[in-house]
Amino acid sequence: MMNYYCFAPPESLKQFVRCFWVFESNFESNPYVYRSMADGCVELLFHYKGIFTDLDNGDATHSTLHAQTKQHRRFIINEQFGIFGAYLYPFAVPLLFNFPAHQATDTAYDLPTLLGAEGRELEEKIITAQGNGTRKKLLIEFLEKRLLHQYSDNNAAFSAIRHVIDAKKIDSVPHLSGMYNMTERTLQRHFKEYAGLSPKLLHRISRFKTALNDFGSQHKLLTEIAYECGYYDQSHFISDFKSFSGYHPKEYFHGRPEGAEWREG
Repeated sequence: MMNYYCFAPPESLKQFVRCFWVFESNFESNPYVYRSMADGCVELLFHYKGIFTDLDNGDATHSTLHAQTKQHRRFIINEQFGIFGAYLYPFAVPLLFNFPAHQATDTAYDLPTLLGAEGRELEEKIITAQGNGTRKKLLIEFLEKRLLHQYSDNNAAFSAIRHVIDAKKIDSVPHLSGMYNMTERTLQRHFKEYAGLSPKLLHRISRFKTALNDFGSQHKLLTEIAYECGYYDQSHFISDFKSFSGYHPKEYFHGRPEGAEWREG
């Protein structure tokens, strides 16, 4: 049995955190392979029971920053597991770790490597905590301490990034720069520094992520899903879906895609 659920962030962190989440399983009979998809947002992960191994490079860490990515990755585990995570807007990366977001794109780091002793201490506290309520409290305290005092002169850039991630329609770069009162060159520079992806690529990934939410809608045609998510033709939908997930959309929506069991609940 798999269990996935989310917690809302406190008001103080809503500009940085989309949600906190828990993913647990109590089965151990067969290996479970999880496929992560392209994502314009960032995740902080803490494996408090069991540990996944990256099938591409063999890495296995207890606490990880998965930065924004334009590609899919595969992970495997052969035991029961429990993961506590925070789903963050990408500009949290430079604010938390003091390097531009584009340096982290398509990369994963373990927290002790990024933060040294502070990362090891946070990892230990969250992994050994008595319950996910305590884990949430510990992570909120960490994020508030490191984020709130650095949230200064880039409100417009952060708002533009959130807009591209959350909006269902695409805005051209000239229109987006006008909305947030900055030049196109400045907008592109801010997206590179704080999102790690161009506005156009970030929108494409966000539109793809919206399409993923139609998993389980067996009655829908692919053309319906594509149109509802803002694609103007099915060929672009198929191309993006294959690039960002490794699947043809027919295989994903009407088949048995790898690691998607958690979506079936």
